Amino acid sequence: MFGNAFGWPHLLVILAIVLLLFGAPKLPGLARSLGQSMRIFRSEVKTMKDENGNDVPVENAEGDSTAAGATTGAAPAATSAKSTKPKP
Repeated sequence: MFGNAFGWPHLLVILAIVLLLFGAPKLPGLARSLGQSMRIFRSEVKTMKDENGNDVPVENAEGDSTAAGATTGAAPAATSAKSTKPKP
C-alpha cells in the first residue's frame, strides 16, 4: 500500500519518537492496551460478519429464495424434550 514509504530507517525514527513521548516504563502497558483493543475489534467484526451471514437469502434447488436456516414446505421439528404430544 505504501510501497517503500516505511523502510527500516523510518521505522527506527518512529520508534525513537514514540519512546521519547511515552517513556520506557509506559510502553508495555501501551502495547497491552493496544493488543486488547485489537482483540475486541476483531471479535466485534467477526460477530457482525456472522450476523450478516445469517440474513442473506439463499436459493434452494427449486429456485425459491429463502432466508438461510429457514425451513420450507415441512413443519419444523420439535426440539423440546418436554413435548408430551403423542406421535401419530
